[in-house]
Amino acid sequence: MRIAVLGGAGAMGGIFGGFLARAGEDVTLIDVSRPAVEAINRDGLVVEQKDGTVATIPVKATTDPASVGPVDLIMNFVKCYHTEGAINSAKPMLGPDTAILTLQNGWGNADRIAAIVGRERVMVGLTYASGTLVGPGRVRNTGVAQTVIGELDGSLSPRLERAADALRRTGIDLQVSQRIVEEIWKKLVINVCSLPTAALLHFTADELPKHEGSVTLMRGLLREMAVVAKAEGIELDEEERWAALIGILQRAVGGRASMLQDVEAHRQTEIDVVNGAIVAAGKRHGIATPLNDAMVWMVKAYQEEYLAKKA
Repeated sequence: MRIAVLGGAGAMGGIFGGFLARAGEDVTLIDVSRPAVEAINRDGLVVEQKDGTVATIPVKATTDPASVGPVDLIMNFVKCYHTEGAINSAKPMLGPDTAILTLQNGWGNADRIAAIVGRERVMVGLTYASGTLVGPGRVRNTGVAQTVIGELDGSLSPRLERAADALRRTGIDLQVSQRIVEEIWKKLVINVCSLPTAALLHFTADELPKHEGSVTLMRGLLREMAVVAKAEGIELDEEERWAALIGILQRAVGGRASMLQDVEAHRQTEIDVVNGAIVAAGKRHGIATPLNDAMVWMVKAYQEEYLAKKA
């Protein structure tokens, strides 16, 4: 397959794009960071593994999507607030049958993409894998975990199977789901409960379940989300999701949530597609979400303060 990866010089885009290239796919990493693109084209993409091993993967990279031409698959890993810009810039890579697979955090990115290129092009997914950007052209694979992809209508389409086959050849734990929206909401539980809590408290993942206050807060966020999900027609097993959340956090010793990394680096967060998605859905159904509201308010106040100082 000809594959383009938006946000390809970032942590997750680099890991997925690099592994696809190593597996023999024709991959081009697309990124706005010129230093990262130059480093990748000059030295290859460097991927550090948890066990200390380092792989250097030859892969093409560019800041200019128009130079790539039509591709079979576009994978989107950009932050939610860059979605519209990235998809608009990717239009020269769209052929008649080009699909766009979003593996972004949160809920709502598929609608943003569909509004630009049409819903028929969009596939969605989620990953429990994690990574960190170490430097230009260098990423660290900090967590190997399951990735799930699917069609919004639940079909097992030929293009979905082709994308799945390519991803499986990388060695990634890849599953195809006919209930992908439910799978995304199950992952969204982890983000809603842990990301803003870690960002505001500056806790590592394993510190979150150690304190009564943070545990009570996360449990309350989950309870609100379960009510909203039911109104959306999505059944979440609250007890199962709580056990999964605590297990993930306890195993991720020293792990730093993506939103915590954002606030520490004084970057814009993705709160709008995480807790903000729960608030928005709650409003559609007339359901109060006071804890999720509070997380949105606090994270936004926090980021407004440091972004204003950075300007």
